[in-house]
Amino acid sequence: MIDFYCWRSGNNRKIYTFLEEAGLAYTRHIVHLGEKKQQKTPAFLAINPNGKVPAIVDRDGPGGKRAGALSDEVTAEAAAA
Repeated sequence: MIDFYCWRSGNNRKIYTFLEEAGLAYTRHIVHLGEKKQQKTPAFLAINPNGKVPAIVDRDGPGGKRAGALSDEVTAEAAAA
């Protein structure tokens, strides 16, 4: 199962679309940027120390990936499914 941390932007939509088309099980977590600055909270920084979205945590594998590494990991998981 994948935890997908996102906000409304192009890179986030790419990963969302990829997860949907690959048919992978995931849970979407909205990270409110701007006034709430949830990307700077200790809980989110534990997931991605850069404080940026999108980020994923693969509960069955390595976690805390940024967009550049996401498609490789998700593709590998889809191929194994």
